[in-house]
Amino acid sequence: MTAQPFLPFALPDIGEAEIAEVVDTLRSGWITTGPKTRRFEEDFAAWLGEPALHALAVNSATAGLHLALEALGIGPGDEVITTTHTFTATAEVVRYLGADVVLVDIDPATLCLDVDAVERAITPRTKAVIPVHYAGLAADMARLIPLARRHGLKIVEDAAHALPTTSGGRLVGTLASDATVFSFYANKTITTGEGGMVVVRDDELAKRIKVMRLHGISRDAFDRFTAKVPSWYYEIVAPGFKYNLTDIAAALGIHQLKRAREFQQRREAVAMAYHQALADLPLQLPPGPRDGDTHSWHLYVVRLADEARIGRDAFIEKLFAAGIGCSVHYIPLHLQPYWRDRYGLRAGQFPHSQRAYERLVSLPMYSRMTEADVARVAEAARQALLS
Repeated sequence: MTAQPFLPFALPDIGEAEIAEVVDTLRSGWITTGPKTRRFEEDFAAWLGEPALHALAVNSATAGLHLALEALGIGPGDEVITTTHTFTATAEVVRYLGADVVLVDIDPATLCLDVDAVERAITPRTKAVIPVHYAGLAADMARLIPLARRHGLKIVEDAAHALPTTSGGRLVGTLASDATVFSFYANKTITTGEGGMVVVRDDELAKRIKVMRLHGISRDAFDRFTAKVPSWYYEIVAPGFKYNLTDIAAALGIHQLKRAREFQQRREAVAMAYHQALADLPLQLPPGPRDGDTHSWHLYVVRLADEARIGRDAFIEKLFAAGIGCSVHYIPLHLQPYWRDRYGLRAGQFPHSQRAYERLVSLPMYSRMTEADVARVAEAARQALLS
């Protein structure tokens, strides 16, 4: 019997329109930040549906988080609250600015940050909070936004998983936060290979982010190299960064964005197929969105139930042996040496994140998955758990 090919954890969904746009970009001679990047930004703001929004393309969501916090004035002596149950990028950008990270536990049902824990963590030094919309399910923004406003805190949403997610019927990116940062990494719900987008309403915040994303230069690269007089002149107004998105990447994004809802619908169909196929196994399946809201289904995260005969690591080994790719989202920050040692953290401080981590597995999830792929994953899970 011939072994089945390896089923990856994630695959991008690149069509002919994306390929043609990239080829057009290469032939145009303009491959760094230029007209395609500007078009992508304009399309993204229009897609969100609010004319007052600024969409600012960057080369990663990490860069976007850094720029947003810098523009909001976060610096030494400040504290920023976020969840321990995230990738390190969410927190490391706070340290870039010399501020301190305060980690909090998660809601055990949603795996998003616990708003009550946020409230308990606020001190006179707290200046901002970074909610993470885990796996594509919105954090409890209906409670978090009023809490932050009462305490004068800025909100920067880590929406790396959350396109197109809604909260209270509104798209993430249009909520009453100070900034929202999306990721277009290779495995995200839309991709530019590497890349991200910062969305803000405030004109001055947008102006600062534009300046800081490219060396603190007072004019966009696109403006400097078009037929304006004097086209060569610029001023350095701040010690900025190199965070601009290229036109090659933006060319992908222009057409990926057009397919964002199609991708979400396909991912949701995969999630529903998983729900049905895995329902009788000793697994805790991921929660759906609140009534009337949309889950992007960036990830499909299951947790082994207490009655499972094997542990999480053995389960993963059996899936890999069956040719099924999977992952773990995430090894919590309180277990990582840097964060653990800097802040003297212990597993017992974050019982919900710790318990989830010890049991969770992210199964393959991407828009190109077929019904046969889902059935294969489900059968491998069944064999691993019951045989």
